[in-house]
Amino acid sequence: MKKIKFPSAQTVLLIIAAFVALLTWCIPAGQYDRLAYNKDDNSFVKTSEDESIILEASQKTLDDLEIKIPLEKFTSGAIYKAISIPRTYQKLEARPQGLASFILAPLKGIIQVADIIILVLFIGGLVAIVNYTGAFEAGISRLSILLKGKEYILIIVVTTLIALGGTTFGLAEETIAFYPILIPIFIAAKYDAIVALACIYIGSSIGVMVSIINPFSTIIASNSAGINWTSGIEGRVFLLITGLIICILYIIRYAQKVKKDPSKSIIFDQKESIEKRFSFQNSSETFNFTLQLKLVLAIFILCFVIMVYGISNLDWWFIEMTGVFFVGALLIGFLCRINETVFVDTFIIGANELLSVAFIIGLARGVTILMEDGLISDTLLYYSSSFTNGMNKGLFINSMLFVYSGLSFFIPSSSGMAVLTMPIMSPLADTVSIGREHVVNTYLLGMGLFNFINPTGLILASLAIVKVGYNKWLKFVIPLILILTLVSMIFLTISVYL
Repeated sequence: MKKIKFPSAQTVLLIIAAFVALLTWCIPAGQYDRLAYNKDDNSFVKTSEDESIILEASQKTLDDLEIKIPLEKFTSGAIYKAISIPRTYQKLEARPQGLASFILAPLKGIIQVADIIILVLFIGGLVAIVNYTGAFEAGISRLSILLKGKEYILIIVVTTLIALGGTTFGLAEETIAFYPILIPIFIAAKYDAIVALACIYIGSSIGVMVSIINPFSTIIASNSAGINWTSGIEGRVFLLITGLIICILYIIRYAQKVKKDPSKSIIFDQKESIEKRFSFQNSSETFNFTLQLKLVLAIFILCFVIMVYGISNLDWWFIEMTGVFFVGALLIGFLCRINETVFVDTFIIGANELLSVAFIIGLARGVTILMEDGLISDTLLYYSSSFTNGMNKGLFINSMLFVYSGLSFFIPSSSGMAVLTMPIMSPLADTVSIGREHVVNTYLLGMGLFNFINPTGLILASLAIVKVGYNKWLKFVIPLILILTLVSMIFLTISVYL
């Protein structure tokens, strides 16, 4: 009897899309009114189902709409997306998503995230060019010698640095660039690809989960709740350090077990195929770490340094990041005098290696489009906010944790979740006599916990690079999620009673 194989990431997303389309036939359609600030004429635009009204941009307007947010949060640009208006939810005519919508949703998703897809393809091209020069093999060989017997340092450094990126500027989609580079390094250190995947994805996830100054989650959520983003920062710093230590120890424990006995690897059955794909098989000549190869790696690393600086300080987005990787590939081509035809062919082959990843990102966005077009996200938000009525503060804050985890399946965007839910959820804190910063923390932790396995997030795209099944990732990460959930619940419970 043939063994049943777990479906691919693309199939998983199509199954989820079909499930969401079915939900639009079962869950009532509904929507909150939205309020957006128009800086061009200093006015508010209030949008409901069938009309838009221009309102005066004043604190009185906000008070009349029961939006407890200072006016300057809008005028300063701190809140730049339309927010939900409390007590305006209304049921609308159902918009069930049929077969045509189901078929078109992935295509619309690919179009909407074209900028991310282009970034991923150009990263693949750059990696292929660097690989062609032999710089990776030479660099990894030298690194293996330097870290011999202390390979665990690699786990600590990589996880910590990526977590710092996540907690400061929301390093997430950009981590796609690191997999093709770091996986061979971890394999050379006698670990498996899951260890590399964990250091990058878990590092990013724990950083974003306990974001200290991330403008795309903590700051925009705090602004949308009407509080200063520094409220509750001490608790977040403590939880970030605690969570990061737990994650690093968890990864090291698994990594050391695999190092001692490779058969203990969750992906042992894929060991040969993965190592063949990510280990370098060139001649021993490439192990000579020449000045030229050092310059190639310096250019490659500089691309990431410039990318991080641009995101943090120059308001760059995906198109600018793509430009950096493209220029990096061209510079390496000139430096190594790669033939023009060979350069183009190598670049295209590298981009093709990540094409499946690019499509997965588009398919995940298509699932979100089905929910938006079916008008069910606001309905789920409405019933979720009603669910917590009458609870004591301890039960309230822990219930909110799981509410946000559930909502993050339907609203995977951190900034989108913040502006849609905070004006609705944060006033609930007033009813149980706790600070609104606690709701911001539950939003971060709830979304963050589910993000470790959220199929509408980045995990399936990340797994596709390594060609590891979603079921194997679940087997690896579920115990860690349970530990972090328990720690989060203890933290939230203590914080609301202090």
